[in-house]
Amino acid sequence: MSKTLTLRIEDSIYERLKEHAKCENRNLSNFIETAVIKYIEQIEFTDEQETRDILGNSELLERLNKGSSDAAAGRGRFV
Repeated sequence: MSKTLTLRIEDSIYERLKEHAKCENRNLSNFIETAVIKYIEQIEFTDEQETRDILGNSELLERLNKGSSDAAAGRGRFV
């Protein structure tokens, strides 16, 4: 179910958002939602090059596997 969000922003930012939404032929709400989704995907997931770099680094993979095993066994301190 959709939620309503009230947001307070500076007039200049509002105008910029409106202009970008217009350029993409979107309403303001849809533009903001799409921009937020893109941002979250960018910071939460790796791109193809990062994935190749990670999978190509055997030392890193070994450390990640050890950390995962330690976490599953309740060892270590997580911060």
